[in-house]
Amino acid sequence: GSISKGTSLDNSKIFSSYLLNELKTERDTNILKIAQAFRKEDGYRSSLDDITGTLGYFLMQEMVETERFYYETNFKPLHFKEEKFHLKYKFRLAKGEYTLESNLNQAELIVFETIPLLLLNGKENTIQEMDIDLAIYKELQKAPKFQKEDIVKVYAKIGNSFPSLEIATPKTIKINKIKGKPKGNLHLKDNSFIIDFSYEQYSTQYYPRTEQYFLYENEKKIEIVRDLNAEEKLKNRIEVFGFFIESDDKNIGVKLGDTNRQEQLKQWKYFLATGVDELKSEGWNIETYEEFSLQFEPSTDIVVESSEVNNWFNLSFNLEFNGISQPIAPLVTAIINEFDDFKNMPEYINIEIDENHFVELETKQIEPILQTIIELFDKKDSDGNLKISAYDAHLIDFIDSDVIWKGSKDILELSQKLKNFTKIKKVKPPKCLTMPLRDYQQEGLNWLNFLYEFKFAGILADDMGLGKTIQTLTHLSRLKEQKKLTKPSLVVMPTSLIANWKNEVQKFTPNLTVLSLHGSDRAERFKTLSEYDILLTTYPLIVRDEKLFVKYDFMYIILDEAQKIKNHKTKMAIALKKLNSEHKLALSGTPIENHLGELWSIFSFLMPGFLDTMSFFKKYYQTPIEKDFDFGRQTLLNKRIKPFMIRRTKEKVASELPSKSEIIKYTQFDNGQAKLYESIRVTMEDKVREAVNAKGIGGSHIMILDALLKLRQVCCDPSLLKIKEAQKVQESAKLDLFLDLVDELLLEGRKILVFSQFTSMLSIIEEKIVEKEISYAKLTGSTRKREEVIEKFTKGDADIFLISLKAGGVGLNLTEADTVIHYDPWWNPAVENQATDRAYRIGQKKAVFVYKLIIENSIEEKILEMQKKKKMLQDGIYDDNQQQENMKFSGNELLELLQK
Repeated sequence: GSISKGTSLDNSKIFSSYLLNELKTERDTNILKIAQAFRKEDGYRSSLDDITGTLGYFLMQEMVETERFYYETNFKPLHFKEEKFHLKYKFRLAKGEYTLESNLNQAELIVFETIPLLLLNGKENTIQEMDIDLAIYKELQKAPKFQKEDIVKVYAKIGNSFPSLEIATPKTIKINKIKGKPKGNLHLKDNSFIIDFSYEQYSTQYYPRTEQYFLYENEKKIEIVRDLNAEEKLKNRIEVFGFFIESDDKNIGVKLGDTNRQEQLKQWKYFLATGVDELKSEGWNIETYEEFSLQFEPSTDIVVESSEVNNWFNLSFNLEFNGISQPIAPLVTAIINEFDDFKNMPEYINIEIDENHFVELETKQIEPILQTIIELFDKKDSDGNLKISAYDAHLIDFIDSDVIWKGSKDILELSQKLKNFTKIKKVKPPKCLTMPLRDYQQEGLNWLNFLYEFKFAGILADDMGLGKTIQTLTHLSRLKEQKKLTKPSLVVMPTSLIANWKNEVQKFTPNLTVLSLHGSDRAERFKTLSEYDILLTTYPLIVRDEKLFVKYDFMYIILDEAQKIKNHKTKMAIALKKLNSEHKLALSGTPIENHLGELWSIFSFLMPGFLDTMSFFKKYYQTPIEKDFDFGRQTLLNKRIKPFMIRRTKEKVASELPSKSEIIKYTQFDNGQAKLYESIRVTMEDKVREAVNAKGIGGSHIMILDALLKLRQVCCDPSLLKIKEAQKVQESAKLDLFLDLVDELLLEGRKILVFSQFTSMLSIIEEKIVEKEISYAKLTGSTRKREEVIEKFTKGDADIFLISLKAGGVGLNLTEADTVIHYDPWWNPAVENQATDRAYRIGQKKAVFVYKLIIENSIEEKILEMQKKKKMLQDGIYDDNQQQENMKFSGNELLELLQK
């Protein structure tokens, strides 16, 4: 029939492991665990009164939500009541003493001193929040009895301390009611303002939004009947000035915050200049306190002062207003912190020149100044002035800005020329030049002359085959005609290019005299250096002949294939930096082959300090660009080097060149070759992983490269691999593909260049074409009579030219060929392109076809993917608009090539 009263459990039983194990739900367990926080340490018994604070509120809420929380013997579970309990107080007089009482005098009502306060109604089986703060409630609970004659004083004290509290007014208290329209009050203090309202001589705050407001004065109760609609209109009037009104349930007001700071400053400036007077005219009372210190200056001028000392330019930037000059440089950090992107700045900004003291500037005035200071931050002195070298002049961005310029304007003229090559004067080629210059070559000559006049150095980085040598010789020839070539110029190059330079000097600029400092008898020729215009030597000989070269002062030091000094730590690079010259020039179609550090190395030879130290360059440019894909940082680097590196690709001068077609031809392994490849791959991958686990990637580098070499050799021809298993495999898929392709091309009358990294592979090919009775020439590192071999092909006595990538990838002009075959892919696309450019270059009158032979599902396909990544890295520094996704190289890149 009915539920029994149950059994009471003391604390020890409630929290016993026995009971916890008997509980059916996880929520029950959690509730009792929370309840343990309220256990009394000195006894076995706790009561509901012990449940307090925020945790107590949460505990009560959890218990109610179980729908199994009962009060004493009531059969219905407790539930929450949505509306809050309104607490009322009154004073009761008995025996000459007053007592403060509330509407909590029913026995069924229990108050829990939780946050917020909770009230349990045992009669209604409800729990609800109370509309009074816990601290106020506890204070009023302690109210003592007091004498009858003190009622006015006590009533006024409580009313003033707790104005939102509802207390019935004793009959002995006089009430003075005030009605009417409020006036607005604005209190300016602490760089903010607070709003309240006046009814006659009394003020009310915005919160709480009660229709009546009470205060007590001279034993009277002042009851203000508020016009809430009128107060709201006054508040809205302030918001018309653009302020966002904040509130803390006591006051409403505005502070000068960090969010949308410039917009707030703009609003404050307008408000103080215009809004205050408007509000006063409308009847507002405005009080300004001493601690209110916001101050705004009108738009001001930016003054740039320039001076020149020993080819260095000193620039200082100042704001001038009210006869005061304020340096800009110390303010830059604050502006950078406020704006991530200067392009998003508003039309006007306010700069804080002192605490709460602001000056307004047009963004178009300050933005280029800020950009210049940021780009040249490492050039600032202790006073914030910039010390700029001539080769930093183009980084000045404020030439067209509305600034007042004082002092020398030479740096402005230089900056314009460095930024815009169209303003570089055009020069006439030397009269003795035996061939007309193409338009882009004329631009190159103009650029070389510009560098010469301003004593700059630079990199002529045109694609292979576009005539870097001719442009350089034309410039030197012109200087000789003008009698400015007063000393010999030293040209350093790979050994294979000596003959090419000698021939091109004689062929195109016959007024220049040339001496080769190459060969075992070269020491004798040093005695006659001063008699020649151009001296030719090689990179290996620079180290050997360093002591001889350092004795001379050259007109130019010119590095051909300047990527040879991409490692600045080599003896060769160090030796070159010790040589003396008035001018320096680097020629390279690939100044960046693998990473940006190579570019730094070349510039460290050309203009030491131009790209700062290697450690700074790596931290500020190389790592952000290569690892973090920071294209903003790449834009800064491109901007810095742009005037000192000129690069024209074949695509840019396509109208002056024949077309080039690249074709990748794939083939598959036969069974025997496939099994050989896979067995080697699996075996080497296991060995390499063991080595990596033991020594790490760095310590296993040689083993990894050896494994990759073996896989590449299997792809080319199994016989390249000197192991028994490989010698048993007779088929060679790629060789078959190659021979079929050659047969077809020869039928079309093609002249073919064949490149391979492996000279032993060229020997295998040689045997096959001899069997087919095909005419050929062959060039490798061991070739003795190099020029005779080249002449055999150029004269038409050979249809195929077999060339090792190392021996003939650069320095050859073989425009007689119209077809290039890359038998095996190389890691670096720039190296392959250089080889292709033996045929695809100025002077080529036929369409050029480039074939790449690839084994499907092998390491060669992965090499093609690696080439794409490296090409994106190389292109990224040349082209600001280059798409640069997937540029990142992992440290395990080589190891991944071994995987299937």
